[in-house]
Amino acid sequence: MNGTTLLEIVINRLKLFGFNDIIINVHHFSDMIVDFLKKNNNFNTNITISDESDYILDTGGGLKKAAWFFNDKKPFLVHNVDIISNINLSEMYNKHLNSDAIATLAVRNRNSSRYFLFDENNTLCGWENTKTQEIKITKETNSQLTQYAFSGIHVISPEIFNHINEKGNFSIVDVYLKLAATNKIMAFNHDKSLWFDVGDKNKLIEAGKNINQI
Repeated sequence: MNGTTLLEIVINRLKLFGFNDIIINVHHFSDMIVDFLKKNNNFNTNITISDESDYILDTGGGLKKAAWFFNDKKPFLVHNVDIISNINLSEMYNKHLNSDAIATLAVRNRNSSRYFLFDENNTLCGWENTKTQEIKITKETNSQLTQYAFSGIHVISPEIFNHINEKGNFSIVDVYLKLAATNKIMAFNHDKSLWFDVGDKNKLIEAGKNINQI
């Protein structure tokens, strides 16, 4: 983007908020990514590679493979590389620390085909696919549920690994829905922040026009 890779943008954002110990899962073009990091001295951070070049593990499986990295018992932040935003990551992290949630998810009001469903206390209760009309309610509540789209950034407490029995390739979304029945998973609404999912060319161009604000 404007001559800077998405990976570099995200790493610099993480550094800005004090996240200097980073693990990156790689699959497609893994050798190119590793070489790029080496040439740039890991952007003066401590970077570990979790290699999924033989078999991609999806968001849940990739997290489980990297569980050994989070052995200091401190909550950690997960950030998709194709997400560009100016979210205050320190505010989000501290909100998680001051809660009893096992995970805190960055969410916002935006058009999407898939939504997490939260109650009036911003606690995860379910999931909805508006295209297929599929709805999953995993935590019963008497309050009205609100749709929020997930933003690809989350803070997770390491005890989550005690509850992940899935193996191989699986989604973290399914893990969250399973855990929501007995564990608190919270929303961090960032409607006032800039946020871009740069998964295609048009979105990448739009984000590039706003990069100076990120």
